[in-house]
Amino acid sequence: MSRPSRERQRQTVPGWVTEGTAISDPIEGRHGIVQFIGEWQDPATRITMSNAVFARPMGGGREWIVKDPSSLERG
Repeated sequence: MSRPSRERQRQTVPGWVTEGTAISDPIEGRHGIVQFIGEWQDPATRITMSNAVFARPMGGGREWIVKDPSSLERG
């Protein structure tokens, strides 16, 4: 028997945010470059996000998932 499908969340991503854009994430207090925008399923909750934003620190480092893309600021 298959598992019931989990909730899907569609996050609002500002129009100026695209892959390669320099961003400031005020929630995490981090700056970085957008690496990917697309569907992602959280392995802990199994909730799928339609517009997850992945960012990596400028100059390299560990990637993070932006919690609230609508709060992003330029560069």
